[in-house]
Order: sequence, then C-alpha cells, then structure tokens
Amino acid sequence: MTHNTPLSPRPLHHLAHGGRRLLTTAQLRAHGVSATETEEQCRPGGPWQQLLPGVVLLHPGPPTSEERLHGVLLYAARERAAGVPVQPGGDGQPPGPGGTEAVITGLAALTLHGFSAAPPLPSLEAIDVLVPRLRRLRSTGCARIVRTLALPTPVQVTGVPVAPVARALADAVAALTDAGAVRRLLTEAVRGGHCEPAAVVRELTRARLLSRPHVVDAVDSLLAEGRAMTEERLYRMVREHGLPDPVWNVDLRLPGGPHLGGVDAYWPEQAVALELDTRAHRQEDDALWSEYARKREHLERLGITVVHLTPRKLRDSAEQQAAVVRTALMAAGDREPAAYVVVLPR
Repeated sequence: MTHNTPLSPRPLHHLAHGGRRLLTTAQLRAHGVSATETEEQCRPGGPWQQLLPGVVLLHPGPPTSEERLHGVLLYAARERAAGVPVQPGGDGQPPGPGGTEAVITGLAALTLHGFSAAPPLPSLEAIDVLVPRLRRLRSTGCARIVRTLALPTPVQVTGVPVAPVARALADAVAALTDAGAVRRLLTEAVRGGHCEPAAVVRELTRARLLSRPHVVDAVDSLLAEGRAMTEERLYRMVREHGLPDPVWNVDLRLPGGPHLGGVDAYWPEQAVALELDTRAHRQEDDALWSEYARKREHLERLGITVVHLTPRKLRDSAEQQAAVVRTALMAAGDREPAAYVVVLPR
C-alpha cells in the first residue's frame, strides 16, 4: 500500500450527508476519494462542482452565502487544510491570532457585522479575505485576496472569523469610489455604535486612504457625527447621575488677559473644567495634542481642575466617569481657591 492509495473507498454519496457539503481536495483524499474521482464527479453536469481551486462543493446547485464564505476561507487557508502547517521559513509568516490564517474583511465582513449600508452577501461578486502578506495565493472566482503584514484578531460571527469593524471598513473603502457609499458606511459605524471615529481614522490612515478627497470628506462628516454623539452622552451622564449642572461649551479668559481656551463643561463654583478628547489620529494630531497639553497645564497652574474624558470612557463606563467628576467637584473645598476667570459662551 502506498501513500497515494485511498484510505477507505466508500460510496461517494455519503460525503454530502451530515452537513458536509463543502470539502477541500485534501479532505476528500482523507475520505478515500482520489484526485481522478474528484475530477470525474466535478465534470459538467456532474453531482459536484469546483467552487475554488482545491475546494469542492458536494452538490450541483449554486452555493449558498454560507458556502461561499466557508469556501473562501478554505481556499485561503488551504495549506492548513492540506495538513501543511504555515510556519516561518515556509511562507515566511506565522499563523494569525489564535491560529487563524484567513479572516473575512471588506463589505462581506460589514454585512456580517449587521451593517444595513453594506450589500447582502448574495449580491457580492467577490468576498474579501485577509491573509498574511507573504502567502502564495491569488484572487480567483469569489475569493479576493487582501494581504496584510499582521492579521487582526478576528471576531467570530456565526462561526466565521471576521475582521473588526474598523479594519473591515478600511478594506471596504479601499475598493470603493462612490463617495455616498463611503459616507453611509462610515456614518453607520458611528451611529450604530460599532466603533469610535478615532479607530476608523487610525485604520484609514494605516491604509493610506486619507489622500483620497471623497474619503477625507466622509471622515469630516464622521468626526462631526462622533462629536455630536459624544456630547449627547456627556449631557446624559450629568443628568442621569445627578451631577450639578455646569455651564456648557464655554471659553475661559483671565480678566483683561489672554484667552485660556475652550472647555466642554465648567463648574465655576468648584473651578472644575471637563474636556472631551474627540481628536482623530491624523497627521495634525501632534500639534493638536501639544496645544491641548499647554492649555491643560495653564488651567491647572491657575488652580482649575481639568477632567479629561474620551468617547470610549463615556460609552462604556458612564457611571465610573460620573464618579470621577463628582470626586473632583467634592475635592474643590480642600484646594486653594482658583484664580478668577471670565466665562464666555463659545
């Protein structure tokens, strides 16, 4: 007996039962089906069909969306399916997080994440799949290969490894030229609570997409949307957790002196200021951060306590952030009186 001898020459119809409607040629060989038999079953009009190179659909009709997704993943991870581990020195790249070697991304991933602005899976001609950069694979059929230096840690959606929303957005936007479609996807990411604007901008920056005018316009709208939502969360936090009402969105100045800067909320009696950090991580961030740090240091030298909140903190732990603000307000009586400042509406 040689290594090429089928392991168990059983009738082929048993393979299509029990939910096994999609197998790689390596898995078929393990079931005792030779390459010749597989080719015969996949002939025109036959009971099987080749969905992708090395991936066989065990029925003659069109594949379901689930079969296309799993077929693309089997194709993209076919070295592992064939029993050949992907190791450094082979393809030069280790497996991804948790041993994952392929992750669905782009529009298909957004659809799986529940985006209404993403097209339904059956309407997608190709499904984007992330693989390590040095994998020897090409796009073919319904599989579109997207290479990356490092696979993101996937999210499991209905048993499918899917790229996180921000990464999937960047991969989808890279292939879109329709400004309206880009804007709708980015807006839904924020309105739907899928991710924060800063995470999206980080991925778009990493993918070098912010040189495209229609992407920049969509990002500007995204940041405005994110800012409005964060402010609403701040108003709700103050209201629902019984904090005293501040004055909102004001500029602070020394009497007859320089402008100290704007803050999102200010409690004059306690000299406590609150600022929301809704900066996006773009090229001008260093200058913005330096200006923010100078303003904070100046205010604190004047005896004004500055509380710094991020959109994520407000979204995920509003009660804890309310406690931080309450502590700062209560501690005002133990501090030296702050310098008198003029409060002006912004």
